[in-house]
Amino acid sequence: MSVLVVTGTGTEVGKTIVTAALAAVALHQGRSVAVVKPAQTGVAWLDAADIDVVARLAGERVSCHELGRYPEPLAPHTAARRAGLAAVHPADVSQRVDQLSTDHDLVLVEGSGGLLARFDDAGATLMDVAELLDSPVLVVTHPGLGTLNASALTTEALRHRLLRCVGLVIGSWPADPDLAMRCNLTDLPDITGAPLLGALPPGSGNLPPGPFRATARASLAPELGGTWDAARFAVRYAPPPCPAQETGVRS
Repeated sequence: MSVLVVTGTGTEVGKTIVTAALAAVALHQGRSVAVVKPAQTGVAWLDAADIDVVARLAGERVSCHELGRYPEPLAPHTAARRAGLAAVHPADVSQRVDQLSTDHDLVLVEGSGGLLARFDDAGATLMDVAELLDSPVLVVTHPGLGTLNASALTTEALRHRLLRCVGLVIGSWPADPDLAMRCNLTDLPDITGAPLLGALPPGSGNLPPGPFRATARASLAPELGGTWDAARFAVRYAPPPCPAQETGVRS
């Protein structure tokens, strides 16, 4: 892949940390990497933003680009309108990514919020960006209750537009997952039709750069440049037998 769009099933699912992990792994492979954040909301101009987090964690060799920044934590088109600033349009993103692709091996495009969060008043979304770029999409999701529905809706929307979903990554996998999370490891690929390609430990974004980069490689599957083993992970966190299986009772 020379371009990869990173989206999420919603806000606060770990898109930025996963994007940083993807960049770190690609840099470790000797690839040149650029990261594009089309629209950043909820951050003032002098505050640290998502691209700053990526640069800190992945390394200074990452070329980071932000097309629009709006102070209120709202959907991009709403935040732009309320701030009296120009909205970011898919063509703007596509043009910047095309430019960066000429001298970078990999360009990562990190969306804001979910796949259908609007960029402008015309209703353009990250799907329009992916379509213009003819780019595959990676979906970042959370592990717990509700993730099956949100993940299925996101991947179904991608299929409806004939966009390829390369897989899913769990943005934060806890040390002590509950029953729903354990069951979701099996159910997520089944219900979405997309492979599970990684799971980052909680608090990964708070690690120093060196440990983060090692964690990134261990938390992403080989398809994304890492060493994470989905089958081994599923066995490790397999749910306990249901009561009917334990007692021999058939439902």
